[in-house]
Order: sequence, then structure tokens, then C-alpha cells
Amino acid sequence: MEVNKEKYAADLSSIREAQARINSFIHRTPVMTSESLDAIAGRKLFFKCECFQKGGAFKFRGACNAIYSLDDHQAARGVVTHSSGNHAAALALAAKLRGIPAYIVIPKNAPQCKVQNVVRYGGQVIWSEATIQSREQTATKVLQETGAVLIHPYNDGRIMSGQGTISLEFLEQASQIDTIIVPISGGGLISGVALAAKSINPAIRVFAAEPKGANDAAQSKAAGRIITLPETNTVADGLRAFLGELTWPIVRDLVDDIITVDDVEIIEGMRLCYEILKVAVEPSGAIGLAAVLSDSFRNNPARKNCNQIGIILSGGNVDLQVLWNSFRK
Repeated sequence: MEVNKEKYAADLSSIREAQARINSFIHRTPVMTSESLDAIAGRKLFFKCECFQKGGAFKFRGACNAIYSLDDHQAARGVVTHSSGNHAAALALAAKLRGIPAYIVIPKNAPQCKVQNVVRYGGQVIWSEATIQSREQTATKVLQETGAVLIHPYNDGRIMSGQGTISLEFLEQASQIDTIIVPISGGGLISGVALAAKSINPAIRVFAAEPKGANDAAQSKAAGRIITLPETNTVADGLRAFLGELTWPIVRDLVDDIITVDDVEIIEGMRLCYEILKVAVEPSGAIGLAAVLSDSFRNNPARKNCNQIGIILSGGNVDLQVLWNSFRK
């Protein structure tokens, strides 16, 4: 299935171009397995460890592709974005590598460890209120003042193409997988992953994993149009954004289903990653494992043929104090 570029903001060729563009900058992250977790899940699991990516999350792929897609004139003015954390740090790091300024609008409720990453990578932090409206308004103001180029966290074909390089690696490293489970928020990650995976293997199933307290994508899929929520409430701070007009058509057409899990299940998934897999993941990163272990997935007869499951551990930037507190609940 060669996905139609005219139909979507990215396709297999743009994802392969992204891979060529960013390969010398990114880590080819490992795929880990665990017989203990296979036994718990009753299926063979393959974990793509994007928590080991530069910047601690998959976001560096898209940010790197976007920044190295700019011509020299555009790049000289710098880049601006708004993000609660991982995209912010990724963009700051990619900008640092290219030697250009990065203006990062961050909501005041962002995890401290993610803010520290932005500062560590030389990004200029501009604070906003926690709402998406405040984030976007502040970013627009910075754009007007600096003339920098806006790099949206997910609603951008360059970002989606960069994230899709995960599928190119994953399907080389574990070609037997019949299912991929991907965290969903704004949809940049799952858009790229689904476009690449289904172009390479049309039979592969792609499921999204989403917190029940931020289930806008599941509601959108059910309604057949983008639904946004008045507020979100989840421990998974990286999964609080809403679908964009570029990501939604791909989620609508290529994502087979959306599995929602509650925060207790997400925290249990984190605990298993730490205790059994020995990998540090943030709540958003653990949601794929939580989805596989959820009753709704296990007891669904339509899932009985999902036997070789790829799970993307999307990131590992977690405030340790928040982690300890969540485990104590």
C-alpha cells in the first residue's frame, strides 16, 4: 500500500527522505524483549526504546528533520514552538546542533525535568499559561517579534515524517511484528508510524493507546470528526494535546483502533518497565504496555491474532519525585 502523498501531509518517500536527512544525528534505538513480560501479556512483545533517543524521547527525530529541512535563510532566523516538554527539548537540541536560536514557549505546569532539558540544550524559555490557547497566543507573539520559523509539535509533515523513521527501524529490527501500539496525543508520532508501517506491510495493525482522562482521539474516532476536550486529567503529561488537521485524517483512516487506559494502569505499566525491563520510562512512554495488559485488549476476540506486538516506549523524561509519589498511591 503506497500511501497517497496528495491525501496526507507525509508518505513513505518523505519518511525515507527524513531517515537519510537525520540518520547521522539520531540514535538507532534498541528493541528489547522480556520473557517475563511475554508471560504476563500472553503474547510476544517487542519494545522499541525511544526513551534512549537523544533528548530522552522520540521527538528528536521529527525536530531534527524539521530543522534540517530549513534552508539557510530560514534557519538563520531561528525556530519557535510551544510544548509541554519533549518536543521543546528536542527542538532546542536540534537547533543547537545546527547553530541557530530556539525560542520555546512552555506552559507553567510542564514537568521540571523537561524544562531543565530545554535550558540544558540552550533553548530560550518563554512561559505561558497551561491552556493550549495561551501557548499558541504566546508563540504567535514570539513569531512576530523574532521572525523565527514555527515548528509545530505534531501538526507538520516534516515532524510526522521524522517520527515515521521509527517504523523503518522497527520493522527491520523485528520484522515479525503483526501489531504496533503507539501512544497518541496530537497524533504526530502515530501518523508517521502508521504511514510507514502500513506502506511496508499493509496487513500490520496499528493501535493507539490513550489515557481515559484525555480521550479526545478515541472520541474523535467514534464521532468521525475532531473532538477537543474542555480539560484533560492524566498522569501522562505528554498525552494532553488534541489532534491536528494534518494528523486527524491519518488517525481516521489508518489507525485500526484506540485503546484507552486509566492512570492506575499506566502507573502499573511504568512499574513493570522499571522492575522487569529495567528501563526508565515516563507515564506517556508506558501506556503501550498498559494497553496490551488492559482487560479491554485481553478480552477482545478481535485481538486474538495480535501475537507479535511492537510497543513504542516513547520517552523517559520523568520527574523522579512525581514517579515516587505515583507509585505510593
